[in-house]
Amino acid sequence: MAIFSYRAMDSTGRIQRGESEALNIVDLEMRLKRLGLDLITGEPATHFSGIGRARIPTRELIQFCFHMEQLTRSGVPLIDALSDLRDSTENQTFRQVIASVVESIEGGQSLSQALTEQGRIFNPVFCALVRAGEASGNLPDVLRELTESLKREDELRSFIGKLVIYPSLVLFVTLAAVVTAMMFVVPQLTRLFQNSGQTLPLQTRILVGVSNFVVSYWPAILLGLAVLIIGGVAWVRMSPRAALRWDRLKLATPIVGTVYRKIILSRFANLFSMMYASGIAIIDTVRTAQDIVGNLEMRDALQRVEQSIAEGQNVTAAFSSARLFPPLVIRMLRVGEHTGSLDHALKGVSYFYERDVKESVERLQTLLEPLLTIVLGGLMLWVATSILGPIYDIITKMKT
Repeated sequence: MAIFSYRAMDSTGRIQRGESEALNIVDLEMRLKRLGLDLITGEPATHFSGIGRARIPTRELIQFCFHMEQLTRSGVPLIDALSDLRDSTENQTFRQVIASVVESIEGGQSLSQALTEQGRIFNPVFCALVRAGEASGNLPDVLRELTESLKREDELRSFIGKLVIYPSLVLFVTLAAVVTAMMFVVPQLTRLFQNSGQTLPLQTRILVGVSNFVVSYWPAILLGLAVLIIGGVAWVRMSPRAALRWDRLKLATPIVGTVYRKIILSRFANLFSMMYASGIAIIDTVRTAQDIVGNLEMRDALQRVEQSIAEGQNVTAAFSSARLFPPLVIRMLRVGEHTGSLDHALKGVSYFYERDVKESVERLQTLLEPLLTIVLGGLMLWVATSILGPIYDIITKMKT
């Protein structure tokens, strides 16, 4: 299918622009008709930015799972449930996604197969759980579990955002103030110091030297930073070895790395428990989870776990041999295996780590605020005293 850019008119007469997958212009017109739009103009897009590359907000996925759970539980046919959801969704991109899912199901595919075609929107775990729900006849229950899981992930993501946003904002404002002082304020005062002929203290000479360097070489500094950042990102994306080292570094970083590891373990335990409870085989669960953990070091560990299970080891021994999972996870796996309730044991692990992450983030935030205030306040104090000291000496000499 090609990607077409279009202009269309809705039932109220409002013009809408967007992009959609279609076989040709006629197919595009039919697809838009199903969305309640009348095609005005359409042409092949000059760049690929269709729904396959779009990022759908987590809250849209939560609403999708919730409404589908409610409608399917009430006995509404799948096509009708999806059509109602398509017509009520305000996100234009997600409407196109659901419309494509409806078309696939009308073409004879199952819901899980249709969702798998939208792989950039619905991850492998999501599709595997829906497939298990279809096979067992418990699709509404699976959708309810997915709703709760997405809610927990969204809440966890908001907690991490709180940890990152405040320090980043304070750091940006302070650095902007310091750079402004270095480029515009200090050079003006340097001329005053030179004309006065007085001997400047060491901290002022250091400040003047840094200011002269920034003023003289700021294009090279910006270019160097851009090259360093872009080159580092490109290296990590293009080199599997560099990506693995970067993920190892993220896990090994003091304090922040501990929180990051708990987030990964919480996500893994939650997904593992859902998939196991849905009747998916353990080895398939481990294989699917490899693409979801979001860390190559953890992925390698899960690949070793999969290999150990395939060789006949039990779950506890396989995870123990990976040497990357903490004793709590191993202990709960052992208890779950012995009691036959592995999914409940892993739900306990997920709950524990989720709570621990929230508490750790709150503690870090409490520590970071005064720490940033002290460090950045000290930096501003150094700049201020380096400038005001010589100025005070000049004023004192003028009075005498």
